[in-house]
Amino acid sequence: MTTLESAPTETPATADPEEVAGRVVAILNDGAICLLASLGHELGIFETLAALPPATSTQVADAAGLDERYVREWLGGMVTAGFVQYVPDDQTYYLCPDHAPFLTGTGPDNLARTMRFVTLMGQVQPKVVETFRHGGGLSYDDYPGFHHLQAADSAAVNDASLLDTIIPLAGMTERLQQGIAVADIGCGEGHAVNLLARAFPSSSFVGYDFSADAIEAARDEAAAWALTNARFEVLDVARLAEESAYDLVTTFDAIHDQAHPATVLANVRRALRPDGRYLMVDIKASSNLEENLDLPWASFLYAASTVHCMSVSLGQGGDGLGTVWGVQTAERMIREAGFSDVVVHDLEADPFNAYFVASP
Repeated sequence: MTTLESAPTETPATADPEEVAGRVVAILNDGAICLLASLGHELGIFETLAALPPATSTQVADAAGLDERYVREWLGGMVTAGFVQYVPDDQTYYLCPDHAPFLTGTGPDNLARTMRFVTLMGQVQPKVVETFRHGGGLSYDDYPGFHHLQAADSAAVNDASLLDTIIPLAGMTERLQQGIAVADIGCGEGHAVNLLARAFPSSSFVGYDFSADAIEAARDEAAAWALTNARFEVLDVARLAEESAYDLVTTFDAIHDQAHPATVLANVRRALRPDGRYLMVDIKASSNLEENLDLPWASFLYAASTVHCMSVSLGQGGDGLGTVWGVQTAERMIREAGFSDVVVHDLEADPFNAYFVASP
């Protein structure tokens, strides 16, 4: 009889209890700051502060059209967070200049806008608790305003980079100018489609999404811009059945939370013409947990996956791929869908996403 010796195990290093407690307290405090910053964005208080000289809480509240007592308490939180400076002698407040670029404006650097996702997670937490206990998942209807939040976040990147940086990755700019057929899968509120349709009037564009509310918002924007080359349809893209219909297909952060991502990718491949291109934008992370340890926002991604992206997929009886499916899995699944060439690009202006360009 052969005796197998147990493999030696290493005792994990232990941290100083005071350091652990300090970090947990800091997380508690930062979570509260996140909530307050989300409120500041939602109510326009950061924008108000940015436009004012040092002002009292009454002046800030009047300028923002808000209740002074609530504004004063919110300002206290922002002062102790280090986002706002307070001058005790005249009881005035002003937004720290070095914080303003990350708390104000419509560009992608405004992280206060993204913080609203954390407050949305808190709203649905009681329902998520039940999915832990009983399995299954939630529906998009359980997330009030989600499509609008996602659209606002995506619009910031697309307004800054879509036409000049993102679309050129696919090498299709000249063909778009000449006139081709384009589809955006999981288009949400359709802002990317409308930007492209306005920039390339000779091409035709269609956006598909299964949210009727999102499609209505997309159509409203297209009408406001008087676009005649953009249309939007309510459709579960897992049922997309078109063949060789498009020269360019795009997806923007839309694949990982599909019920059946492999089916959608196969549908994209079938819908493309032989000389077409597929541009997929999705979360930039590793498929291997150990390789995400140094990713500064990794915990946020896993939280978003647990509370939303994985859950809405499972709620449809889906695969539950999750937000952090990773670049390796994404590239493999694109190839398995029938694409012969896949190139992955990184953009300095958007460290949160990876950009995949695939050819049939």
